[in-house]
Amino acid sequence: MHMWHNKTGPVLVAAAGLLVAGLAACGSSGSSSGGQVSASAKQTIVFATQGLGSEGTATKTAVTAFEKLHPNIKVQILSLSPTSDVAFEQLTQRFTAGSSTPDVITSDVIWPAQFAQSGWLADLTKFHPNTSAFFPGQMATGQVKGGVYAIPWFINAEGLYYRTDLIKTPPTTTAQLFSDAVAAMKKDSKLKEGLAFEGDKYEGAVTAFQSMGGQISTSQLGNLNSSANNGVLTMMFDAISKYHIAPTAVSTWEESQVQNAWLSGQTPFALNWPYIFALSDGKGCMPSCAAVNGKTGWVPFPNPVGSPQASLGGDDLVVNAKSTHQAAAWEFIQYMSSNSAQIARAISAGDPPSVKSAYNSQLYAAAPYFKQEQAVFAAATPRPVTPVYTQISSQLQAMISSVLSGQSSASSALSGAAPTVKDLLSTVQSGG
Repeated sequence: MHMWHNKTGPVLVAAAGLLVAGLAACGSSGSSSGGQVSASAKQTIVFATQGLGSEGTATKTAVTAFEKLHPNIKVQILSLSPTSDVAFEQLTQRFTAGSSTPDVITSDVIWPAQFAQSGWLADLTKFHPNTSAFFPGQMATGQVKGGVYAIPWFINAEGLYYRTDLIKTPPTTTAQLFSDAVAAMKKDSKLKEGLAFEGDKYEGAVTAFQSMGGQISTSQLGNLNSSANNGVLTMMFDAISKYHIAPTAVSTWEESQVQNAWLSGQTPFALNWPYIFALSDGKGCMPSCAAVNGKTGWVPFPNPVGSPQASLGGDDLVVNAKSTHQAAAWEFIQYMSSNSAQIARAISAGDPPSVKSAYNSQLYAAAPYFKQEQAVFAAATPRPVTPVYTQISSQLQAMISSVLSGQSSASSALSGAAPTVKDLLSTVQSGG
């Protein structure tokens, strides 16, 4: 989920309004008024996407390869802001204006439910997508009210990194993780903490809570104040205050601080996304990654209250409901989700394939660490698939932050947030 961490360094973001104003002249060519253009007609489709650096380069390479296979279809890339909330606003403005472009859009996995609810996305069921080709957790993010409104492009899920030189066997229980962390800190004076995770008041705290076992799927949110959630929140607080394996400062940490703690060799365990693998074990990371290079393992976080779950991030591909180039858009999506395109992107940009069959010898020969990633992706669990997710997330962020910073107990934080979350859900269920 390249929205929550910044792989590309500081970026300058154009104002959303300027982008929208400048797009008025970008209509797709080859369209007939109101009707759908066939995939074989000569035409241009507009692909709105995020991604800088290696991700942007990988997208351009894929577009060139697609155009070679489909000489009648030109793909115009429209660059969205790399900042998630700005990109969301840019797209919302386009949809609200009723524009027929962009035709194909990169969507964060938490957006399709909201976009589909507003009638902005085409139902792709008519193209008979092979939904079983993808990891089920990510496929679920595009399945809304019986339709298929998004196809997974690349997956992201959050798992537990561990130092294979310090931790001989990855922990399968939280108790084991905590005792391993304490033992490692006693043994190695270079370790400043035993477990690094993101606890700042932002979306990353919600994904950390879910990856550690928090029960926040759509069906569970009506009962947020559960003993399971109390157990997970208490465990997160205990890591800081009781076992002292996580620093007090973790309540202000985001992905970049967790990344720094891991790469500098100051923690045996860290919760983070798969991009850390390329930074730890990639060919060009030395000498900054010397402490972890070749000593990196990755598993789902051992859930204290049930089966492991890895909070799902990543990007989907969606089609504008008003696009008159839906057949060509579907051809493009099929290519972008093919094994060859998925493997090429994984190797060049580190974006893990959403297609299960892309995890094969060709991928492993170029990037062996993807072998370990499949186990975490198999445990991928989507955040709530609901049009009011943004508001629900704000409540969860405040709840988690209040516990980690010691302002309230797990039980009082849960009982405080539960009624508001339930009310937000009921507005959708009642059609409000």
